[in-house]
Amino acid sequence: MVDGASSGVFADCVAIECYCDTRHAEALGRKGQMTSGQIDTRAANAEPSRRVRRRLPRWSELRPLLKRRKLILNPVERRLAKTLTIDDLRSAARRRVPQPVFDYVDGAAETETSLARARDAFLDLEFRPRILRDVAEVDTTVDVLGMPSALPLVLAPTGFTRMMHHGGETAVARAAARAGIPYTLSTMGTTSIEDLRREEPHGRHWFQLYLWRDRSASEALIDRAKQVGIDTLVLTVDTPIGGARLRDVRNGFTIPPTLTLKTLANISRYPSWWLNLMTTEPLEFASLQSWNGTVEELVSKMFDPRVTFEDLRWLRDQWGGKLVVKGIQRVDDACRAVDYGADGIVLSNHGGRQLDRASTPLDLLPDVTKALGQRAEVFIDTGITSGADLVAARALGASAGMIGRGYLYGLMAGGERGVDRALQILYDEAARTLRLLGVNRIEDVDPDQVLLRRPGGSAAAKDTAGVKGRHPDSVGPSPTAQVRS
Repeated sequence: MVDGASSGVFADCVAIECYCDTRHAEALGRKGQMTSGQIDTRAANAEPSRRVRRRLPRWSELRPLLKRRKLILNPVERRLAKTLTIDDLRSAARRRVPQPVFDYVDGAAETETSLARARDAFLDLEFRPRILRDVAEVDTTVDVLGMPSALPLVLAPTGFTRMMHHGGETAVARAAARAGIPYTLSTMGTTSIEDLRREEPHGRHWFQLYLWRDRSASEALIDRAKQVGIDTLVLTVDTPIGGARLRDVRNGFTIPPTLTLKTLANISRYPSWWLNLMTTEPLEFASLQSWNGTVEELVSKMFDPRVTFEDLRWLRDQWGGKLVVKGIQRVDDACRAVDYGADGIVLSNHGGRQLDRASTPLDLLPDVTKALGQRAEVFIDTGITSGADLVAARALGASAGMIGRGYLYGLMAGGERGVDRALQILYDEAARTLRLLGVNRIEDVDPDQVLLRRPGGSAAAKDTAGVKGRHPDSVGPSPTAQVRS
Protein backbone atom coordinates (compact mmCIF):
# COMPACT_ATOMS: atom_id res chain seq x y z
CA MET A 1 0.00 0.00 0.00
CA VAL A 2 1.11 3.56 -0.65
CA ASP A 3 -0.13 6.12 1.83
CA GLY A 4 -1.23 9.63 0.94
CA ALA A 5 2.10 11.34 1.69
CA SER A 6 4.30 8.85 -0.11
CA SER A 7 1.94 8.74 -3.08
CA GLY A 8 2.33 12.49 -3.46
CA VAL A 9 6.12 12.16 -3.52
CA PHE A 10 5.83 9.31 -5.94
CA ALA A 11 3.62 11.35 -8.23
CA ASP A 12 6.01 14.30 -8.18
CA CYS A 13 9.02 12.13 -8.89
CA VAL A 14 7.53 10.20 -11.77
CA ALA A 15 7.02 12.50 -14.75
CA ILE A 16 6.74 11.69 -18.41
CA GLU A 17 8.08 14.28 -20.80
CA CYS A 18 7.03 14.34 -24.40
CA TYR A 19 9.11 16.12 -27.00
CA CYS A 20 7.88 17.09 -30.40
CA ASP A 21 10.65 17.92 -32.91
CA THR A 22 9.11 19.67 -35.87
CA ARG A 23 12.47 20.33 -37.49
CA HIS A 24 11.14 23.62 -38.72
CA ALA A 25 14.48 24.92 -39.86
CA GLU A 26 14.98 21.98 -42.17
CA ALA A 27 11.47 22.37 -43.50
CA LEU A 28 11.99 26.05 -44.23
CA GLY A 29 15.21 25.29 -46.04
CA ARG A 30 13.40 22.99 -48.46
CA LYS A 31 10.80 25.61 -49.31
CA GLY A 32 11.47 28.26 -51.86
CA GLN A 33 10.55 31.90 -51.65
CA MET A 34 6.81 32.69 -51.55
CA THR A 35 5.43 34.29 -54.65
CA SER A 36 3.45 37.50 -54.54
CA GLY A 37 -0.11 37.07 -53.29
CA GLN A 38 0.54 33.79 -51.48
CA ILE A 39 -0.10 33.43 -47.77
CA ASP A 40 2.96 32.35 -45.81
CA THR A 41 1.89 29.41 -43.62
CA ARG A 42 5.37 28.19 -42.84
CA ALA A 43 5.42 29.77 -39.41
CA ALA A 44 2.15 28.11 -38.47
CA ASN A 45 3.27 24.73 -39.78
CA ALA A 46 6.63 24.94 -38.13
CA GLU A 47 5.78 25.28 -34.44
CA PRO A 48 8.63 25.19 -31.93
CA SER A 49 9.09 22.15 -29.75
CA ARG A 50 6.59 21.84 -26.84
CA ARG A 51 6.97 19.89 -23.63
CA VAL A 52 3.87 18.47 -21.85
CA ARG A 53 4.42 17.51 -18.25
CA ARG A 54 2.41 14.51 -17.05
CA ARG A 55 2.09 12.96 -13.63
CA LEU A 56 0.20 10.28 -11.79
CA PRO A 57 -2.85 11.64 -9.93
CA ARG A 58 -2.74 11.74 -6.14
CA TRP A 59 -5.08 9.46 -4.18
CA SER A 60 -6.52 12.55 -2.49
CA GLU A 61 -7.59 13.75 -5.94
CA LEU A 62 -9.12 10.44 -7.02
CA ARG A 63 -10.96 9.65 -3.80
CA PRO A 64 -13.78 12.25 -4.25
CA LEU A 65 -14.46 10.88 -7.73
CA LEU A 66 -15.03 7.32 -6.55
CA LYS A 67 -18.67 6.86 -5.58
CA ARG A 68 -20.13 3.56 -4.48
CA ARG A 69 -23.59 2.78 -5.79
CA LYS A 70 -25.97 1.97 -2.97
CA LEU A 71 -26.46 -1.75 -2.74
CA ILE A 72 -30.17 -2.64 -2.85
CA LEU A 73 -30.74 -6.20 -1.72
CA ASN A 74 -34.52 -6.35 -2.17
CA PRO A 75 -35.22 -7.32 -5.81
CA VAL A 76 -38.48 -5.33 -6.02
CA GLU A 77 -36.87 -2.17 -4.68
CA ARG A 78 -33.88 -2.70 -6.95
CA ARG A 79 -36.18 -3.05 -9.96
CA LEU A 80 -38.22 0.02 -9.10
CA ALA A 81 -35.14 2.14 -8.38
CA LYS A 82 -34.29 1.95 -12.08
CA THR A 83 -37.64 3.37 -13.17
CA LEU A 84 -37.75 7.09 -13.86
CA THR A 85 -40.91 7.34 -15.98
CA ILE A 86 -44.21 5.56 -16.45
CA ASP A 87 -42.75 4.10 -19.63
CA ASP A 88 -39.93 2.60 -17.54
CA LEU A 89 -42.58 0.96 -15.35
CA ARG A 90 -44.26 -0.34 -18.47
CA SER A 91 -41.02 -1.98 -19.58
CA ALA A 92 -40.52 -3.51 -16.14
CA ALA A 93 -44.12 -4.76 -16.10
CA ARG A 94 -43.71 -6.47 -19.44
CA ARG A 95 -40.92 -8.61 -18.00
CA ARG A 96 -42.92 -9.63 -14.93
CA VAL A 97 -46.22 -11.02 -16.25
CA PRO A 98 -47.32 -13.34 -19.07
CA GLN A 99 -47.92 -11.69 -22.42
CA PRO A 100 -51.73 -12.14 -22.42
CA VAL A 101 -51.94 -10.35 -19.07
CA PHE A 102 -49.68 -7.52 -20.20
CA ASP A 103 -51.55 -7.16 -23.50
CA TYR A 104 -54.89 -7.04 -21.70
CA VAL A 105 -53.65 -3.91 -19.89
CA ASP A 106 -51.60 -2.43 -22.71
CA GLY A 107 -53.86 -3.09 -25.69
CA ALA A 108 -56.86 -1.32 -27.14
CA ALA A 109 -59.60 -1.89 -29.71
CA GLU A 110 -59.10 -2.95 -33.32
CA THR A 111 -56.22 -0.95 -34.89
CA GLU A 112 -55.57 0.91 -31.62
CA THR A 113 -55.79 4.24 -33.46
CA SER A 114 -57.82 5.92 -30.70
CA LEU A 115 -55.09 4.92 -28.30
CA ALA A 116 -52.28 6.35 -30.45
CA ARG A 117 -54.07 9.62 -31.15
CA ALA A 118 -54.81 10.24 -27.48
CA ARG A 119 -51.15 10.01 -26.59
CA ASP A 120 -50.05 12.03 -29.61
CA ALA A 121 -52.34 14.86 -28.52
CA PHE A 122 -50.38 15.30 -25.29
CA LEU A 123 -47.04 14.92 -27.04
CA ASP A 124 -47.96 17.61 -29.57
CA LEU A 125 -48.93 20.33 -27.09
CA GLU A 126 -46.53 23.18 -26.32
CA PHE A 127 -45.75 24.73 -22.93
CA ARG A 128 -45.15 28.48 -22.66
CA PRO A 129 -43.22 29.22 -19.46
CA ARG A 130 -42.95 32.52 -17.59
CA ILE A 131 -39.52 33.53 -16.32
CA LEU A 132 -38.10 35.21 -13.23
CA ARG A 133 -40.71 33.86 -10.84
CA ASP A 134 -39.99 32.63 -7.33
CA VAL A 135 -40.72 28.91 -7.53
CA ALA A 136 -38.77 27.69 -4.52
CA GLU A 137 -42.01 26.22 -3.22
CA VAL A 138 -44.79 24.72 -5.36
CA ASP A 139 -48.19 23.29 -4.44
CA THR A 140 -49.83 20.57 -6.53
CA THR A 141 -52.97 20.34 -4.37
CA VAL A 142 -56.34 20.90 -6.06
CA ASP A 143 -60.00 20.65 -5.11
CA VAL A 144 -61.79 17.68 -6.65
CA LEU A 145 -65.56 17.57 -6.17
CA GLY A 146 -65.35 19.50 -2.95
CA MET A 147 -62.41 17.72 -1.33
CA PRO A 148 -58.63 18.25 -1.58
CA SER A 149 -56.46 16.00 -3.72
CA ALA A 150 -52.65 16.07 -3.55
CA LEU A 151 -52.52 15.99 -7.35
CA PRO A 152 -55.06 16.75 -10.10
CA LEU A 153 -55.41 12.99 -10.44
CA VAL A 154 -57.99 10.27 -9.89
CA LEU A 155 -57.05 6.62 -10.26
CA ALA A 156 -59.43 5.25 -12.87
CA PRO A 157 -61.48 2.05 -12.54
CA THR A 158 -59.79 -1.04 -13.95
CA GLY A 159 -61.17 -4.54 -14.29
CA PHE A 160 -59.61 -7.82 -13.08
CA THR A 161 -56.90 -5.99 -11.11
CA ARG A 162 -55.82 -9.02 -9.06
CA MET A 163 -54.84 -10.68 -12.32
CA MET A 164 -52.06 -8.10 -12.77
CA HIS A 165 -50.79 -8.70 -9.23
CA HIS A 166 -52.23 -10.65 -6.34
CA GLY A 167 -52.33 -7.45 -4.23
CA GLY A 168 -55.06 -6.19 -6.57
CA GLU A 169 -57.39 -3.30 -5.83
CA THR A 170 -56.47 -3.20 -2.14
CA ALA A 171 -52.82 -2.50 -2.95
CA VAL A 172 -53.85 0.31 -5.32
CA ALA A 173 -56.26 1.82 -2.77
CA ARG A 174 -53.57 1.87 -0.08
CA ALA A 175 -51.10 3.61 -2.36
CA ALA A 176 -53.75 6.15 -3.38
CA ALA A 177 -54.60 6.85 0.27
CA ARG A 178 -50.95 7.45 1.11
CA ALA A 179 -50.64 9.79 -1.87
CA GLY A 180 -53.82 11.67 -0.93
CA ILE A 181 -55.76 11.09 -4.16
CA PRO A 182 -59.09 9.36 -4.95
CA TYR A 183 -59.28 5.77 -6.16
CA THR A 184 -62.16 4.37 -8.23
CA LEU A 185 -63.17 0.75 -7.73
CA SER A 186 -64.62 -0.94 -10.82
CA THR A 187 -67.78 -3.01 -10.98
CA MET A 188 -65.54 -5.50 -12.81
CA GLY A 189 -63.05 -5.47 -9.94
CA THR A 190 -61.77 -8.54 -8.15
CA THR A 191 -62.25 -6.99 -4.70
CA SER A 192 -65.67 -6.14 -3.24
CA ILE A 193 -66.64 -2.68 -2.04
CA GLU A 194 -66.91 -3.98 1.51
CA ASP A 195 -63.51 -5.68 1.49
CA LEU A 196 -61.85 -2.59 0.04
CA ARG A 197 -63.26 -0.32 2.73
CA ARG A 198 -62.33 -2.79 5.44
CA GLU A 199 -58.74 -3.12 4.20
CA GLU A 200 -58.29 0.61 3.54
CA PRO A 201 -60.80 2.61 5.60
CA HIS A 202 -59.08 5.98 5.38
CA GLY A 203 -58.80 6.64 1.65
CA ARG A 204 -61.23 8.46 -0.59
CA HIS A 205 -63.00 5.82 -2.65
CA TRP A 206 -65.22 6.24 -5.69
CA PHE A 207 -67.23 3.43 -7.28
CA GLN A 208 -67.72 2.86 -11.00
CA LEU A 209 -71.06 1.49 -12.18
CA TYR A 210 -72.57 0.08 -15.36
CA LEU A 211 -76.34 0.28 -15.65
CA TRP A 212 -77.46 -3.30 -16.10
CA ARG A 213 -80.44 -4.65 -17.94
CA ASP A 214 -81.53 -5.84 -14.51
CA ARG A 215 -82.11 -2.56 -12.69
CA SER A 216 -82.59 -4.34 -9.38
CA ALA A 217 -78.99 -5.59 -9.59
CA SER A 218 -77.81 -2.02 -10.21
CA GLU A 219 -79.85 -0.81 -7.25
CA ALA A 220 -78.24 -3.45 -5.03
CA LEU A 221 -74.77 -2.24 -5.94
CA ILE A 222 -75.79 1.39 -5.35
CA ASP A 223 -77.10 0.48 -1.90
CA ARG A 224 -73.88 -1.33 -1.05
CA ALA A 225 -71.87 1.72 -2.11
CA LYS A 226 -73.99 3.93 0.14
CA GLN A 227 -73.60 1.62 3.13
CA VAL A 228 -69.78 1.63 3.07
CA GLY A 229 -69.47 5.39 2.60
CA ILE A 230 -68.57 5.79 -1.07
CA ASP A 231 -68.86 9.52 -1.79
CA THR A 232 -68.77 9.53 -5.62
CA LEU A 233 -70.45 7.26 -8.16
CA VAL A 234 -68.96 7.08 -11.66
CA LEU A 235 -71.38 5.93 -14.37
CA THR A 236 -69.68 4.55 -17.49
CA VAL A 237 -71.76 5.30 -20.59
CA ASP A 238 -69.59 4.33 -23.58
CA THR A 239 -70.28 0.59 -23.43
CA PRO A 240 -73.57 -0.27 -25.14
CA ILE A 241 -71.58 -3.31 -26.26
CA GLY A 242 -67.96 -4.31 -25.76
CA GLY A 243 -65.17 -3.20 -28.07
CA ALA A 244 -63.06 -5.62 -30.11
CA ARG A 245 -59.81 -6.13 -28.19
CA LEU A 246 -57.90 -8.01 -30.86
CA ARG A 247 -54.80 -8.63 -28.76
CA ASP A 248 -56.96 -10.59 -26.33
CA VAL A 249 -58.48 -12.62 -29.15
CA ARG A 250 -55.08 -13.49 -30.63
CA ASN A 251 -53.69 -14.40 -27.21
CA GLY A 252 -56.65 -16.63 -26.38
CA PHE A 253 -57.01 -14.58 -23.21
CA THR A 254 -59.18 -16.10 -20.47
CA ILE A 255 -60.00 -15.21 -16.87
CA PRO A 256 -58.67 -17.06 -14.99
CA PRO A 257 -55.95 -18.30 -17.36
CA THR A 258 -56.48 -21.83 -18.62
CA LEU A 259 -53.88 -24.58 -18.26
CA THR A 260 -52.92 -25.52 -21.81
CA LEU A 261 -49.59 -26.73 -23.17
CA LYS A 262 -48.79 -23.13 -24.07
CA THR A 263 -49.75 -22.03 -20.56
CA LEU A 264 -47.58 -24.68 -18.94
CA ALA A 265 -44.61 -23.52 -21.02
CA ASN A 266 -45.39 -19.97 -19.95
CA ILE A 267 -45.29 -20.95 -16.26
CA SER A 268 -41.57 -21.65 -16.53
CA ARG A 269 -40.98 -18.06 -17.61
CA TYR A 270 -43.13 -16.41 -14.93
CA PRO A 271 -43.10 -18.81 -11.96
CA SER A 272 -43.68 -16.20 -9.25
CA TRP A 273 -46.73 -14.76 -11.03
CA TRP A 274 -48.27 -18.21 -11.42
CA LEU A 275 -47.42 -19.16 -7.85
CA ASN A 276 -49.19 -16.07 -6.53
CA LEU A 277 -52.18 -16.71 -8.79
CA MET A 278 -52.58 -20.34 -7.74
CA THR A 279 -52.04 -19.84 -4.00
CA THR A 280 -54.31 -16.84 -3.37
CA GLU A 281 -58.08 -16.45 -3.55
CA PRO A 282 -59.55 -17.44 -6.95
CA LEU A 283 -60.07 -14.67 -9.48
CA GLU A 284 -63.71 -13.67 -9.62
CA PHE A 285 -65.88 -10.62 -10.14
CA ALA A 286 -66.31 -9.56 -6.54
CA SER A 287 -69.48 -7.64 -7.29
CA LEU A 288 -70.91 -10.64 -9.20
CA GLN A 289 -70.10 -13.61 -7.03
CA SER A 290 -72.87 -15.74 -8.53
CA TRP A 291 -71.72 -15.23 -12.12
CA ASN A 292 -70.61 -18.31 -14.08
CA GLY A 293 -70.01 -17.80 -17.78
CA THR A 294 -67.99 -16.06 -20.45
CA VAL A 295 -67.22 -12.36 -20.62
CA GLU A 296 -69.29 -12.10 -23.80
CA GLU A 297 -72.28 -13.46 -21.89
CA LEU A 298 -71.53 -11.17 -18.99
CA VAL A 299 -71.32 -8.15 -21.30
CA SER A 300 -74.64 -9.10 -22.86
CA LYS A 301 -76.19 -9.30 -19.40
CA MET A 302 -74.52 -6.28 -17.85
CA PHE A 303 -74.20 -3.69 -20.62
CA ASP A 304 -77.62 -2.45 -21.60
CA PRO A 305 -77.67 -1.00 -25.15
CA ARG A 306 -81.03 0.64 -24.38
CA VAL A 307 -79.66 3.07 -21.75
CA THR A 308 -80.70 6.70 -22.38
CA PHE A 309 -80.50 10.03 -20.60
CA GLU A 310 -83.72 9.12 -18.80
CA ASP A 311 -81.79 6.34 -17.08
CA LEU A 312 -79.27 8.94 -15.99
CA ARG A 313 -82.12 10.90 -14.46
CA TRP A 314 -83.24 7.71 -12.67
CA LEU A 315 -79.74 7.18 -11.28
CA ARG A 316 -79.59 10.78 -10.10
CA ASP A 317 -82.75 10.12 -8.08
CA GLN A 318 -81.24 6.95 -6.60
CA TRP A 319 -77.88 8.40 -5.64
CA GLY A 320 -77.52 11.30 -3.22
CA GLY A 321 -73.72 11.69 -3.45
CA LYS A 322 -71.57 13.09 -6.20
CA LEU A 323 -72.36 11.70 -9.65
CA VAL A 324 -69.82 11.64 -12.49
CA VAL A 325 -70.58 10.46 -16.04
CA LYS A 326 -67.61 8.81 -17.78
CA GLY A 327 -67.30 8.29 -21.54
CA ILE A 328 -68.36 11.71 -22.90
CA GLN A 329 -67.02 12.35 -26.42
CA ARG A 330 -69.08 15.33 -27.63
CA VAL A 331 -69.70 18.84 -26.36
CA ASP A 332 -73.49 18.54 -26.64
CA ASP A 333 -73.49 15.25 -24.72
CA ALA A 334 -71.44 16.87 -21.96
CA CYS A 335 -73.97 19.67 -21.60
CA ARG A 336 -76.89 17.27 -21.66
CA ALA A 337 -75.36 15.01 -19.01
CA VAL A 338 -75.08 17.99 -16.69
CA ASP A 339 -78.67 18.96 -17.49
CA TYR A 340 -79.71 15.52 -16.26
CA GLY A 341 -77.91 15.88 -12.96
CA ALA A 342 -74.22 15.02 -13.36
CA ASP A 343 -71.85 16.82 -10.98
CA GLY A 344 -68.94 16.03 -13.24
CA ILE A 345 -68.16 14.47 -16.61
CA VAL A 346 -65.16 12.52 -17.84
CA LEU A 347 -63.97 13.12 -21.38
CA SER A 348 -62.93 9.59 -22.28
CA ASN A 349 -62.89 7.09 -25.12
CA HIS A 350 -62.39 4.26 -22.61
CA GLY A 351 -58.64 4.24 -23.10
CA GLY A 352 -59.14 3.48 -26.78
CA ARG A 353 -60.72 0.16 -25.83
CA GLN A 354 -64.21 0.67 -27.25
CA LEU A 355 -64.76 2.58 -30.52
CA ASP A 356 -61.61 2.81 -32.60
CA ARG A 357 -60.88 6.24 -34.16
CA ALA A 358 -63.10 7.90 -31.55
CA SER A 359 -62.81 11.51 -30.42
CA THR A 360 -59.55 12.48 -28.74
CA PRO A 361 -60.38 13.76 -25.23
CA LEU A 362 -57.67 16.44 -25.06
CA ASP A 363 -58.91 18.00 -28.29
CA LEU A 364 -62.41 18.26 -26.77
CA LEU A 365 -61.30 19.70 -23.45
CA PRO A 366 -61.18 23.46 -24.23
CA ASP A 367 -64.59 23.46 -25.95
CA VAL A 368 -66.27 21.40 -23.24
CA THR A 369 -64.93 23.49 -20.36
CA LYS A 370 -66.04 26.63 -22.18
CA ALA A 371 -69.53 25.23 -22.79
CA LEU A 372 -70.02 24.04 -19.20
CA GLY A 373 -68.45 26.97 -17.39
CA GLN A 374 -68.92 26.47 -13.64
CA ARG A 375 -71.88 24.12 -13.95
CA ALA A 376 -69.87 20.92 -13.46
CA GLU A 377 -66.34 19.66 -13.09
CA VAL A 378 -64.57 18.22 -16.13
CA PHE A 379 -62.16 15.30 -15.92
CA ILE A 380 -60.07 13.86 -18.71
CA ASP A 381 -59.05 10.27 -19.27
CA THR A 382 -56.95 8.56 -21.97
CA GLY A 383 -53.44 9.55 -23.02
CA ILE A 384 -52.03 10.83 -19.71
CA THR A 385 -48.64 9.29 -18.91
CA SER A 386 -46.78 12.01 -17.00
CA GLY A 387 -47.14 14.70 -14.40
CA ALA A 388 -46.59 17.25 -17.16
CA ASP A 389 -49.71 15.89 -18.86
CA LEU A 390 -51.67 16.48 -15.64
CA VAL A 391 -50.45 20.08 -15.49
CA ALA A 392 -51.41 20.63 -19.13
CA ALA A 393 -54.88 19.19 -18.59
CA ARG A 394 -55.37 21.40 -15.56
CA ALA A 395 -54.25 24.46 -17.55
CA LEU A 396 -56.83 23.70 -20.24
CA GLY A 397 -59.67 23.54 -17.73
CA ALA A 398 -59.80 20.00 -16.34
CA SER A 399 -60.31 19.52 -12.61
CA ALA A 400 -58.12 16.40 -12.79
CA GLY A 401 -56.95 13.63 -15.05
CA MET A 402 -57.71 9.94 -14.73
CA ILE A 403 -55.03 7.28 -15.14
CA GLY A 404 -55.49 3.51 -15.30
CA ARG A 405 -52.66 1.90 -17.24
CA GLY A 406 -50.00 4.02 -15.56
CA TYR A 407 -50.63 2.62 -12.10
CA LEU A 408 -51.28 -0.89 -13.43
CA TYR A 409 -47.79 -0.89 -14.93
CA GLY A 410 -46.49 -0.07 -11.46
CA LEU A 411 -48.64 -2.80 -9.92
CA MET A 412 -47.34 -5.41 -12.35
CA ALA A 413 -43.75 -4.25 -11.92
CA GLY A 414 -43.71 -4.20 -8.13
CA GLY A 415 -47.06 -4.66 -6.46
CA GLU A 416 -48.12 -2.00 -3.98
CA ARG A 417 -44.64 -0.47 -3.98
CA GLY A 418 -44.85 -0.23 -7.75
CA VAL A 419 -48.04 1.82 -7.47
CA ASP A 420 -46.30 4.04 -4.93
CA ARG A 421 -43.49 4.50 -7.43
CA ALA A 422 -45.88 5.40 -10.24
CA LEU A 423 -47.56 8.06 -8.11
CA GLN A 424 -44.21 9.45 -6.96
CA ILE A 425 -43.06 9.74 -10.58
CA LEU A 426 -46.22 11.64 -11.49
CA TYR A 427 -45.85 13.97 -8.51
CA ASP A 428 -42.18 14.71 -9.22
CA GLU A 429 -42.93 15.43 -12.88
CA ALA A 430 -45.85 17.71 -12.02
CA ALA A 431 -43.83 19.68 -9.45
CA ARG A 432 -40.90 20.04 -11.84
CA THR A 433 -43.18 21.19 -14.65
CA LEU A 434 -44.73 23.86 -12.42
CA ARG A 435 -41.31 25.23 -11.52
CA LEU A 436 -40.19 25.32 -15.14
CA LEU A 437 -43.45 27.06 -16.08
CA GLY A 438 -42.87 29.69 -13.41
CA VAL A 439 -45.97 28.77 -11.39
CA ASN A 440 -46.20 28.27 -7.61
CA ARG A 441 -49.60 26.58 -7.40
CA ILE A 442 -51.12 24.22 -9.90
CA GLU A 443 -54.42 26.02 -9.40
CA ASP A 444 -52.79 29.12 -10.95
CA VAL A 445 -51.66 27.54 -14.21
CA ASP A 446 -53.74 28.96 -17.06
CA PRO A 447 -54.56 28.28 -20.75
CA ASP A 448 -52.07 30.93 -21.87
CA GLN A 449 -49.25 28.59 -20.81
CA VAL A 450 -50.35 25.61 -22.93
CA LEU A 451 -50.84 25.61 -26.68
CA LEU A 452 -52.58 22.81 -28.54
CA ARG A 453 -50.59 22.63 -31.74
CA ARG A 454 -53.03 20.45 -33.65
CA PRO A 455 -55.49 22.62 -35.60
CA GLY A 456 -58.62 20.71 -36.44
CA GLY A 457 -58.48 18.51 -33.35
CA SER A 458 -58.54 14.77 -33.53
CA ALA A 459 -59.52 14.75 -37.21
CA ALA A 460 -56.13 16.30 -37.98
CA ALA A 461 -54.19 13.82 -35.87
CA LYS A 462 -51.88 11.31 -37.44
CA ASP A 463 -53.53 7.97 -38.01
CA THR A 464 -50.92 5.77 -36.36
CA ALA A 465 -52.72 2.46 -36.55
CA GLY A 466 -51.73 -0.51 -34.48
CA VAL A 467 -48.98 1.27 -32.56
CA LYS A 468 -47.94 -0.74 -29.53
CA GLY A 469 -46.48 0.83 -26.42
CA ARG A 470 -48.88 3.72 -26.12
CA HIS A 471 -50.48 4.48 -22.80
CA PRO A 472 -54.15 5.42 -22.76
CA ASP A 473 -55.51 5.31 -19.34
CA SER A 474 -58.66 3.35 -18.63
CA VAL A 475 -58.88 -0.41 -18.54
CA GLY A 476 -62.26 -2.04 -18.79
CA PRO A 477 -63.56 -5.53 -19.48
CA SER A 478 -62.72 -7.28 -22.70
CA PRO A 479 -65.77 -8.85 -24.32
CA THR A 480 -63.49 -11.15 -26.28
CA ALA A 481 -61.93 -12.80 -23.25
CA GLN A 482 -63.41 -15.94 -21.77
CA VAL A 483 -64.20 -16.23 -18.09
CA ARG A 484 -63.94 -19.68 -16.60
CA SER A 485 -65.59 -20.64 -13.36
